Amino acid sequence: MKAAIIDLGTNTFHLLVADIDKNDYRIILEERIAVRLGAGGINQNIILEDGMQRAVEALQIFKEKIDEHKIKNVFAFGTSALRNATNSSEVISKIKATTGIDVKIISGDEEALYIYEGVKLALNLKSEKHLIMDIGGGSVEFIIGNGYEIFWKQSIEIGAQRLLENFQKHDPILKSEIETLNDYFNSQLQTLFDAVRVHAPGILAGASGSFDTLSDIHHLKERIPKQNLPETELTIEGFEKIFLEIISKNRTDRMQIPGMIELRVDMIVVSSCLIKFILDKCRLKQIRVSSYSLKEGVLASLMRI
Repeated sequence: MKAAIIDLGTNTFHLLVADIDKNDYRIILEERIAVRLGAGGINQNIILEDGMQRAVEALQIFKEKIDEHKIKNVFAFGTSALRNATNSSEVISKIKATTGIDVKIISGDEEALYIYEGVKLALNLKSEKHLIMDIGGGSVEFIIGNGYEIFWKQSIEIGAQRLLENFQKHDPILKSEIETLNDYFNSQLQTLFDAVRVHAPGILAGASGSFDTLSDIHHLKERIPKQNLPETELTIEGFEKIFLEIISKNRTDRMQIPGMIELRVDMIVVSSCLIKFILDKCRLKQIRVSSYSLKEGVLASLMRI
């Protein structure tokens, strides 16, 4: 069957159109739009009027693409911003009235499960335990698993839009702001630290988003040819170099870094601070980057129907 999968993220909306068969798939179309659904209201648990309007306009564009491909099976999922917004029903009603698309808000636990399935589709995890991490605008999903099972998972509301609005008041970010961020991570991630002590993953598997951009920068810096594959390269040494560059530059100068994109230039600072913290705190020895995440996880689940 042909299906359209829509991920209504806090920062970015993604569309994936695929031809799906038992144990096989062919991606026909991928689109993304920077909607910034949570901008200005994420920490007050509300979708502002302009964010609501951007959401409806993005879904109208996606609907045109879906209709062009004559897709009847549409699966649309709302995540952290919609999950926590007191006016989420109003947003969903406007989308339905304008586009006919039904949006299902999923729990953080469901989101983490789909992310695991997407990463598993992209990376050959085998029997080695990975700490899978997906940094969204509203939440961050952490999953400890291998190619056969999940050992632990949790969605935590410390996404990049929240961090940006709460902690980064200067650009370039101040050393004191990074220290405050690290103190905050220490206070919010105790359940993760406990799980890491029990399950001892050795590899960080970064899912999509900021990890994609960091990988793009790494490829260009190291002159590594980039192929259109679901796994892309990023080393810890490469990340450390990029991290130091990112935290020392303002927005204009960050945009000059080869591989940086407008979509990520603001949140990449706090996202990189979180990645650096996790690498150091959890003593991870390797990074892998999956360009697959939630929407591909939904695709994987549809392949089993």
